[in-house]
Amino acid sequence: MDAYVVIGNPIAHSKSPEIHAQFAAQTGQALQYERLLAPLHGFKASVQVFRRNGGRGANVTLPFKLEAHALADRLSERARLAGAVNTLKFDGAEIYGDNTDGAGLVTDITANAGLSLAGRRILLLGAGGASRGALGPLLEQRPSELVVANRTVAKADELAAQFAQYGPVRSAAYADLDGPFDLIVNATSASLNADLPPLPAGVYGSETLAYDMMYGRQPTVFMQSAQEHGALARDGLGMLVEQAAEAFLLWRGVRPDTSEVFASLRRQLAE
Repeated sequence: MDAYVVIGNPIAHSKSPEIHAQFAAQTGQALQYERLLAPLHGFKASVQVFRRNGGRGANVTLPFKLEAHALADRLSERARLAGAVNTLKFDGAEIYGDNTDGAGLVTDITANAGLSLAGRRILLLGAGGASRGALGPLLEQRPSELVVANRTVAKADELAAQFAQYGPVRSAAYADLDGPFDLIVNATSASLNADLPPLPAGVYGSETLAYDMMYGRQPTVFMQSAQEHGALARDGLGMLVEQAAEAFLLWRGVRPDTSEVFASLRRQLAE
């Protein structure tokens, strides 16, 4: 069978093998998908060994997305813009690199949460790799404005300038934000530490969707704060499933139905 892996360090927590096993069963695809723990300084060597053993593709998670970008012989446009790769496809001698994170985010927001982004005001929190991967796909939805806010404003300035040619994007300090926004995406790592970006209360409206890329058994502190301000809140579990579906489509040429997989993962988190 064709072999695929998710590569990271650590990797034992990854739900990707379960997700792709369900995708394969649903679509009738014969494949095997496993976790691969790569040494922190051995990503390239791990990929080479996997390819020599017949591997057809890989998902890439922390901390190797930049190394995967450098390793690819050819990049998708969204991977080039993101500056990072989370999906590799091995086709003969070529390594093709893609980034499905932003597409997964947009699909979860527009298809699953039912929020059209055309003409909307979007606030993107953070100026790191997660924000960079989301910016291109978000701007493709033609919002009226996309504001990048970050504790270090210079980083937000730099990111907004890099994407200015793709849509109406600007940078701002947290204290200078003027709301309300239709969508607020938390692309920071603050939720991992039960921390909050310092947002003024005015960013929230009653129809605001506050989206945290993180997920867990309980709502994140960002989601709880948004709900306390009257906003709607959603975690990143759907993004995880949708970005995996994008990778599956790239590898196998068929798009799986994500609804059952999402529901299964949500039930597991609730147990």
